[in-house]
Amino acid sequence: MSADAVIVGAGFAGLYALYKLRGLGLETVAIERGEGVGGTWYWNRYPGARCDIESAYYSYSFSDELQDEWDWTEKYATQPEILAYLQHVADRFDLVRDIRFAEEVLSAEYDEASARWRVTTTKARIDCRFVVFATGCLSVPKSPEIPGLADFAGDLLRTHEWPTHVPDLAGRRVGLIGTGSSGIQVAPLLAEQAGHLTVFQRTANFSVPAHNAPLDPVEWARTKGNYRALRERSRWSASGSVPLDIEPVPALSVSEQERTSRYEERWRIGGMKFLQVFGDIYTDRAANDTAADFVRAKIADIVEDPRVARMLMPTDHPIGTKRICTDTDYYRMFNRPDVALVDVRDDPIVRIDVNGVVTDSGPHPLDVLVLATGFDAMTGALLKIDIRGRDGTRLRDHWSEGPVSYLGIAISGFPNLFMITGPGSPSVISNMVTSIEQHVDWIAEHIRFLDTHAVAASEALPDAELEWVAHVRDQAEATLYGEAASWYVGANVPGKPRVFMPYVGGVGTYRARCDEIAAEGYRGFALRSSADVSP
Repeated sequence: MSADAVIVGAGFAGLYALYKLRGLGLETVAIERGEGVGGTWYWNRYPGARCDIESAYYSYSFSDELQDEWDWTEKYATQPEILAYLQHVADRFDLVRDIRFAEEVLSAEYDEASARWRVTTTKARIDCRFVVFATGCLSVPKSPEIPGLADFAGDLLRTHEWPTHVPDLAGRRVGLIGTGSSGIQVAPLLAEQAGHLTVFQRTANFSVPAHNAPLDPVEWARTKGNYRALRERSRWSASGSVPLDIEPVPALSVSEQERTSRYEERWRIGGMKFLQVFGDIYTDRAANDTAADFVRAKIADIVEDPRVARMLMPTDHPIGTKRICTDTDYYRMFNRPDVALVDVRDDPIVRIDVNGVVTDSGPHPLDVLVLATGFDAMTGALLKIDIRGRDGTRLRDHWSEGPVSYLGIAISGFPNLFMITGPGSPSVISNMVTSIEQHVDWIAEHIRFLDTHAVAASEALPDAELEWVAHVRDQAEATLYGEAASWYVGANVPGKPRVFMPYVGGVGTYRARCDEIAAEGYRGFALRSSADVSP
């Protein structure tokens, strides 16, 4: 079959891309591995799964009617509510008719003569002009590198593929491996259900309370009434959502008493706004230490056992340089007599056997094992597909020393291929929905430009790509991000090149750069005339 464009993925990015490209009059098809829309919100159905961006801003802004008709129920929406929202969007804009579900893209190969892509899926081969990868930054799960996993005789559950029918946990011994965002969200609910919960922690992570609550009807009405202005402010903000204003003053320029008071205020508010209290938290280690020390002190206040509290206190990275977690009673959970914490740096996991987890100190018998072991972030979904550009160049080879791209959107040697929130863009450092909309709008306008000017193919120039990669690196090196062995640099995946992948210069700054490049006739792109393409 043939189409003008193939979109890979049907989450937030894929749905909006389908809407926009169809609006250009392009015959467009989306390929989705799942059996329904939602992307990460389709797969991650574990108890406690919810967004860490406030619901009011973790949603589309492209349609005033959509904003007016949809009402969120909580400050931070749960997975079922976000999935219901995306299903509503798909139905409202009649998107499902152009989505092929339960189908996976295996390869994409570019033909230079015709300037078209050949996309091969598990069910079909599609010839198209444009390929848009809306594969998500956190969509390829990573299994733990622990021998014996297949030997475990109990129930094995994975947060990224939570089963529809969950075994009854009442009275059972449950183990949880992984204390990133998913692990921190699911743990308190596992503790409520299980007879006993053992948490296996490799790396302590900073977490702040979400203080989730039902949305106040008066406040929600005020937000909806001012949505246009709030959305515009979000688009030009640093994070892509409407935060409390970041104080421009350095953390150490105020007294300790005032500094503590400001941290206390943000702690009461909850969520990721905690780190937006001073302007130098991400750039000055001494300033960062004041925020980290405050959170460590909170952990000491909450957790009754001093030994457990110390185990939960992160000391190996500045706060915020790994994505800070938000939680509901995670630290308080460790005060329960039926919850145990095992620090696997001091007591390493040796293997998993038929009965449970075995560490250096001995066996931990389990009936249920839950894996919350993270993702091959940002590049995993793309490199899982055999993508071959001009002259048969494999993307895996082009990225052998780490991902390189122009704006996190285009790649040299891969004409008419676009990424949504790819490496080199704000992506996971930002409100993903704001960044998704900006990318899709930019890609759609770029395609419109190509058609208006009889351009068959557009490709990032190698020099522009390298200059952008250097700019992304320079922006990161001006911060403390490099001091953390995080998934931002691929540190959680053995053998993965260590390259800082997100753009930390700010959503608004990035948007301005993208707009500038477009206004200059798409500086940094090689444009091939339609007259040079074989019919």
